[in-house]
Amino acid sequence: MSGLAVACGGDPDSPGAVTLDFANPLRVPTLLHPKPGKDGVRRFELSMQAGQSRLLPGKQTATWGFNGTFLGPTLRASRGDKVQMAVRNQLPEASTVHWHGMRLPARMDGGPHQPIEPGAVWEPHWTIDQPAATSWYHPHPHGSTAQHVYRGLAGMFILDDDREVDLPSTYGVDDFPLILQDKKFTAEGAFDGDPLKGTFGILGDHILVNGTFNPHLKITTERVRFRVLNGSNARMYNVGFADGRRFHVIGNDGGLLAAPVEVDRFSLTPGERAEIVVAFAPGERVVLRTFDNGVDIGKGDFDLLLFAADPRLKPAPAVPSNLTPPSPINVPPGAKVRRFKLNGHDAINGKGMDMSRIDEVVPANSVEIWEIENNVYSHNFHIHEVAFRILDVAGGKPPSYATGSKDTVYVPSKSRVRLAVQFGGYTDPTSPYMYHCHILRHEDSGMMGQFVLVQPGTEDQVSRTLPTHPGH
Repeated sequence: MSGLAVACGGDPDSPGAVTLDFANPLRVPTLLHPKPGKDGVRRFELSMQAGQSRLLPGKQTATWGFNGTFLGPTLRASRGDKVQMAVRNQLPEASTVHWHGMRLPARMDGGPHQPIEPGAVWEPHWTIDQPAATSWYHPHPHGSTAQHVYRGLAGMFILDDDREVDLPSTYGVDDFPLILQDKKFTAEGAFDGDPLKGTFGILGDHILVNGTFNPHLKITTERVRFRVLNGSNARMYNVGFADGRRFHVIGNDGGLLAAPVEVDRFSLTPGERAEIVVAFAPGERVVLRTFDNGVDIGKGDFDLLLFAADPRLKPAPAVPSNLTPPSPINVPPGAKVRRFKLNGHDAINGKGMDMSRIDEVVPANSVEIWEIENNVYSHNFHIHEVAFRILDVAGGKPPSYATGSKDTVYVPSKSRVRLAVQFGGYTDPTSPYMYHCHILRHEDSGMMGQFVLVQPGTEDQVSRTLPTHPGH
């Protein structure tokens, strides 16, 4: 691979550009898909641990990971599965594990109200009841999320169902996770920068894919599905190929689209996911890139990954013209409208995060309109537990690839985004879900609020105050 060197544009605030020769095989996270026990439960074991990882040539970096020293295994389960997690914290400080994109009870959500102390084990359990999708898991301790994710705690969580059409689905053969993260390093190879300083925290000048810098991937089939996750703290990726080829987006955060959307680029802000299918020709080599799109969190051209196609590719069927999306989210007449203003980097509607305050009380199984207004620099917005459809962005339609079911949305500078939000049926007036900017510097600084789901008609009976816990 060393014969194909390509200049990689660095961040404008970083010294010099990085030249890639794509010398390193792409790391593909281990797949965890345990068989159900006699009681029908799939049991997953995760250990949060510290260690040393070789991220740059000849250098060791102090990192954190799940079941290893950096990132974590890919978890896989199907709709209808009963799952139980055993999450052991072997770190020197408390953390949490949030199941981002999962529809589940608030007590199992892994937000800041479910801390796992050092040496403790957390055992959430729930039944998977949502369409096939690409979700992920990561820490969510209030005030420390940015640091914990930056050190390496993240992993993908793939959900299947029996309605999925004929798409590539053999993990590590024609179906690959691509976890994109940007980092800064010192000359000695340590992580550099403070994720809680500056407007956005850290916008790094080295891009890791699945924890691999300077990677290549050998392609063996004519078409390959990639599940792309923006696992960065703040950076936006505007993803396409160096040769300008077109490809298909088949899904995003909440599952498949109604039909494939042909594009030459797509954008993801932190926490967003997209599923794409790319066609390859025998023997070709092509580079996946992120392109500077002029946005404050999307600056810089960076090469991400070289795909090297085998001279003899195994045949693969064409992308189906129709997919099997989740049920559409329709807004009923008279739907409640809630408005949220993103203030600076540390407040929503003028209030910073308070773990003892319930900001919104929502009737279960409702569909509401949420309007997110941003009067400053770039933000995005993630809502726990829900699925939503983007109604409009700055008065216009969202990109075709961003239609369908989502849980995280980009909110451009000085704009308003309107969402049709579908809430689930897990009621609990004392256990909240979160909504927040998923730029982690902003989340940790207080740009986060809390809501509870309750039985319809009981909204006025719910306390807006929660008891606090030591350390919170």
